[in-house]
Amino acid sequence: MAPNPYLEITVEALAQRLAEAEPGTLQLIDVREPQEAEIVSLEGFELLPLSQAQQWAGQVRDRFNPTTETLVLCHHGLRSAQMCQWLASQGFTQVKNISGGIDAYARRIDSALALY
Repeated sequence: MAPNPYLEITVEALAQRLAEAEPGTLQLIDVREPQEAEIVSLEGFELLPLSQAQQWAGQVRDRFNPTTETLVLCHHGLRSAQMCQWLASQGFTQVKNISGGIDAYARRIDSALALY
């Protein structure tokens, strides 16, 4: 079995990266649906709903740098894992899936965030 072409990071590691990262050193992608993002979202994440991939897939390499650290978020980590796999297939080399997604982030990092 081939190893994952991307890494998994915890929400604790995400919080640390967000707190310490220099501006422009992280690319943040949220693959949830717009109605999910209306309920709760994290600042700095660009919404690219996985269900709308046909609309944005051709622009990903123009909008994001394939060699810059790219953190991908969804509700629990499954859709973001699919996105990480796809980004890696497109030549992205520093892709990281956020394990547990925004649900884990709200439960373990910022309890003021809404749950759904």
